[in-house]
Amino acid sequence: MIETAPVYWFDEIDSTSEEAKRRAQRGDIGPVWIAAKSQTLGRGRLGRSWVSPVGNLYTTVLFPEPGGFEIASRIPFAAALAIRDIARIACPGLAVELKWPNDVRVRGQKLCGILTETGTANGVVWIALGMGINIAHAPSDLAQKATSLRAEGAPEDIRVETLLDHLRPALSRRLLQAQEAFETTLSDWMAAAEGLGKPMVAGPEGHRSEGVFQGLANDGALILRLSDNSVRTIRAGEVDLIKQVR
Repeated sequence: MIETAPVYWFDEIDSTSEEAKRRAQRGDIGPVWIAAKSQTLGRGRLGRSWVSPVGNLYTTVLFPEPGGFEIASRIPFAAALAIRDIARIACPGLAVELKWPNDVRVRGQKLCGILTETGTANGVVWIALGMGINIAHAPSDLAQKATSLRAEGAPEDIRVETLLDHLRPALSRRLLQAQEAFETTLSDWMAAAEGLGKPMVAGPEGHRSEGVFQGLANDGALILRLSDNSVRTIRAGEVDLIKQVR
């Protein structure tokens, strides 16, 4: 469905996610792709700004989800896997890792950010899945270090349009997988999980816990084993890996 959806390109826009939401609020829930070469008000999770220089890909796909909010919660896992798939096309053999809940990273450096927003129109759940992929530039003013596909060895002439052409079928396949067999999505995600078996601090602000990353629950929640050997299941918040001194 989304693979063949129309694409609307902007040389500059405030935010592809904001444009998608404006369309949804008018009752147009797609499927449709919004893509831009630059954003003036790009944003990520928790209201953070997203630096958006020319040379990177900024895109949001808006689509209806008949499966409702239960399926919507699976979308970030599918998106992370799709971006990992296309990053390895651009840079064969690249060691791409996935950091819960929705970061795509290389050697602990952020390659892509993912923002999933939802709503309803005429009783149908819609999803606006925003993705910002560092192709030519690695922003230096993020909360974490960043890298880019070019810095990791992608061809100098790689174009944002080409990457989107790869992303559309890759994401379509991963979304279908998540909708129909989410356990296989989680298995694939875990095979690329960053920090598995290692100490971390995780959870929402003010309610964070330190423990060891044990895996994912059936719904994608993070399972953390605490120092007293109890288990905490975390469904929202941030993750910070604890560097171990050798």
